[in-house]
Amino acid sequence: MIGKIDAALAIIVAVLMTLPATVRAAEDITVSAIQVSEQIYMLTGQGGNIGLFVGEDGSFLIDDQFAPLTDKIVAAIRSVGGDTPKFLINTHYHGDHTGGNENLGREGTLIFSHDNVRERLSAGSFISAFKMKGDPLAKEGLPVVTFSEDISFHLNGDTVHAVHVPHAHTDGDSFIHFKMANVIHAGDIFFNGFYPFIDVQHGGSLRGMITAVDRILALADDQTKIIAGHGTLGNKTQLAEYRRMLGVAHERLRTLKESGKTAEEAIAASPLADLEATWGDGLFKGERWIEIIYPGVY
Repeated sequence: MIGKIDAALAIIVAVLMTLPATVRAAEDITVSAIQVSEQIYMLTGQGGNIGLFVGEDGSFLIDDQFAPLTDKIVAAIRSVGGDTPKFLINTHYHGDHTGGNENLGREGTLIFSHDNVRERLSAGSFISAFKMKGDPLAKEGLPVVTFSEDISFHLNGDTVHAVHVPHAHTDGDSFIHFKMANVIHAGDIFFNGFYPFIDVQHGGSLRGMITAVDRILALADDQTKIIAGHGTLGNKTQLAEYRRMLGVAHERLRTLKESGKTAEEAIAASPLADLEATWGDGLFKGERWIEIIYPGVY
């Protein structure tokens, strides 16, 4: 329960990212490193969970939360034997995953992402579901290397494969697979234990989320550690439970939509009532979740 609530609070802060940094002063945030494997860590602080891979070829970072936390993030990296990241990959464009880009880019970190992530970070964005505005990033914060489908990194004794999954949480999502270590960073494809935000306005969809989760499940086994975009460190069993919830929700909402029901009528039908106790104890209750994702149900 505590893990769900903490994760939800982190996301709520993220949707307030257009307010001054004093919403939660950086000095009040603790960035913690949770060991996932011999060389891989999950960093938690404020915003999306960070993945860290350390070794003799340099530190490889997955996402970077918010700009005021960069010094604490780098300190956490150094505490486990790493240094200022040599490489950074953004799993998608949202500010709680890309807020530190400019700081790290100025320090020489080479930034990677899917093509659409660079496009959105260059142009800025507005997420109407939260009335959330994201300003364009300076050149230093933009991905220098982009890819359309996938890209592989060969470093620190492992092969790290970044895989694009279309129209999932957004239109630019990637998950990151550490093949030798048997670890996957799922980005915001996976909200561990609660209904996920789906950015329908920017290309996300419930169907795409399901397809993306299926791709991760196909790579995982019972020993795979899965870093969720939000929530606690997960495993294949937890991801499979999440997949079942998404599938049930999709089938019920699609049926309502195909019968001509509006979002308001779908909400009134309470199609997620039996899921609420398990999945509604996070960022959204079922009614609000339906309101946000229904336009993208097909």
